[in-house]
Amino acid sequence: MRPAIINVMDKAARRAGRGLSRDFGEVEQLQVSRKGAADFVTAADRRAEETVRYELTKARPEFGFLGEEGGTLSEGDGVHRWIVDPLDGTTNFLHGLPQFAVSIALEERGQIVAGTVYNPLTDELFWAERGTGAYLNDTRLRVSARQHISESLIATGFPFLGHGDYERYIQTLRGVMSQVAGVRRFGSAALDLSYLAAGRFDGFWEFDLNIWDIAAGILIVREAGGFVSDIAGSDSMLVTGKSSPATTASTISSANACARPIPVRPRASKNVIC
Repeated sequence: MRPAIINVMDKAARRAGRGLSRDFGEVEQLQVSRKGAADFVTAADRRAEETVRYELTKARPEFGFLGEEGGTLSEGDGVHRWIVDPLDGTTNFLHGLPQFAVSIALEERGQIVAGTVYNPLTDELFWAERGTGAYLNDTRLRVSARQHISESLIATGFPFLGHGDYERYIQTLRGVMSQVAGVRRFGSAALDLSYLAAGRFDGFWEFDLNIWDIAAGILIVREAGGFVSDIAGSDSMLVTGKSSPATTASTISSANACARPIPVRPRASKNVIC
């Protein structure tokens, strides 16, 4: 039996996911107009967040709410806060690539205590409650048991136009590529972390992420037996930095979010996978 709070999050994610699945089916028809498609996806993103917020607020009206689209919409009781990315993988969605998810985390006194990542196209719900393990639907998850970095498949996210430190990333990528079996970039940090928890990937790193990108995924990885840290090896991935001018949401300072299963450690490299 799933915990009650996971049922609340599951219901919100699935309802938003149904709308996203329906909208995704229409995106390809809009590709003739770049602006038309982009505007459509922006609207779909906002509708999904409104749906998630409605369901979560109905179930737990006293909780605060932080969303990617709307920022901090409610401070709530000052103890509990929902952290939501209603469409993680927006660029994939815009281009008709079926790799995106609804990510919901629950923070309590600064600690993530529950998280769900839902891919509506595959009907995969990755979830975890602190101290109870991680699951894919109703199947218990464990990170992979590979002992050698040379056998590992590593996920990452690339900088893109106008965002990120390209040279820093290339230097890190160069150090990783020379040691591993492969590197993959799928375009959704929430799903990358969930796949790591499921043993599909053996490690993950990425710079310049936001708290809503990784809050749920971090807990899912940890509850599956994985290790998560920032690049320096500390636990500051969710520490807020300067407020984004676009919203009242705060971004992670340099967003050094990375993860790996505990057994996998790089050897003789200046660029470590954290």
